[in-house]
Amino acid sequence: MRVLLVEDEKKMASFIIRGLKEEGYAVDAALDGEQGWEYVSSNEYDLAILDWMLPKISGLDLCRKIREAGIQVGILILTARDAVEDRIKGLDSGADDYLTKPFSFDELLARLRALTRRPRSFQEERELSSGDLAIDLMTRKVIVGAEEVTLSQKEFSLLEFLLRRKGEVVSRTEIAEHVWDIHFDPMSNTIDVFINFLRKKIDGTRKKSRIETVRGSGYRLIEE
Repeated sequence: MRVLLVEDEKKMASFIIRGLKEEGYAVDAALDGEQGWEYVSSNEYDLAILDWMLPKISGLDLCRKIREAGIQVGILILTARDAVEDRIKGLDSGADDYLTKPFSFDELLARLRALTRRPRSFQEERELSSGDLAIDLMTRKVIVGAEEVTLSQKEFSLLEFLLRRKGEVVSRTEIAEHVWDIHFDPMSNTIDVFINFLRKKIDGTRKKSRIETVRGSGYRLIEE
């Protein structure tokens, strides 16, 4: 999952970025609403966390701008404002959720998980699967057959993305945009290395890998 964080308080931003990366999220960060708009209008994100009180463009105005542009992304507003009328303003601006400061990081993670379970269709989704391969988005468990497989945070994020696009060919650029952050070098062999790690863990004794290499195009997780 790729997340855009727009937060002008550097200590708060650093805290959130560190925590999200430890949980396997790819995070891009902007310090003001104008930079946030540049990022969200030129990159594809699964989630956006917007502070309300931002320089140049406020979080609410940025949220409205994102919705007016038809950009599909789950939006969580962060703010110290906790009055009911402020919450209403936040949600009416187009946000999907609203979290007041100070907050528990565990609650932030729970709210982000809830948003990813109902991204485009707003239908709750807990499990992704293909044949006897399944992942639980809540517990982050991976089951192959009847066995639980241990993946690193980045391996899990990669597998989740491939499962969400199962049966489709996804390019290395698309994988980089969703699983890594804006500073990722698409010319490196990191994606190929992680694909190989993943194959070893989820293929077991299979003669044909669940993840196909489509020469010149990218990778495809076989739909079973």
